[in-house]
Amino acid sequence: MKKVENGIFVSVDYKGTLKNGNVFDSSQGRQPLEVKMGAGQLITGFENELMGMSVSEKKTFTLEPEEAYGQRNENLRQNFPMSDVPPEMNLEVGMMISLQSQEGRPIPAQIVHLDDEKVTVDMNHPLAGETLTFEIEVVGISDTPTQAQEGCGCGCDCMPNTC
Repeated sequence: MKKVENGIFVSVDYKGTLKNGNVFDSSQGRQPLEVKMGAGQLITGFENELMGMSVSEKKTFTLEPEEAYGQRNENLRQNFPMSDVPPEMNLEVGMMISLQSQEGRPIPAQIVHLDDEKVTVDMNHPLAGETLTFEIEVVGISDTPTQAQEGCGCGCDCMPNTC
């Protein structure tokens, strides 16, 4: 029986919950998540837990922040003058925006405060500092992809390690 290992493609159904039991993401009602193992597409702890599993095998595990999206870093909250914001942008607290690194890479950020003079953004991953519990089932193992590779397919960019 084939086992999950680096270099192969794995399809997995999953449900992720926070400590309080709230579901933050799930593949229910969507295609399973398909990733190439060892390619850095998953948070470290999730990928480690998948290793060695077989098709139809189920598992529940909990990841501390260090194995998931890391601890929150308050240095990743920054203020920008409102004068730097293009006038056609209608910013709102809670809105996700994309900033740009010095290397030109996009950096997702959430607006956490607005006033007439400044906008405060938080560049921490939304799940940083959280302990995450996952219920997973391996539904496919293949040497080649079986789905179009467009991120994790969840629509919220929470599983890829490159958020």
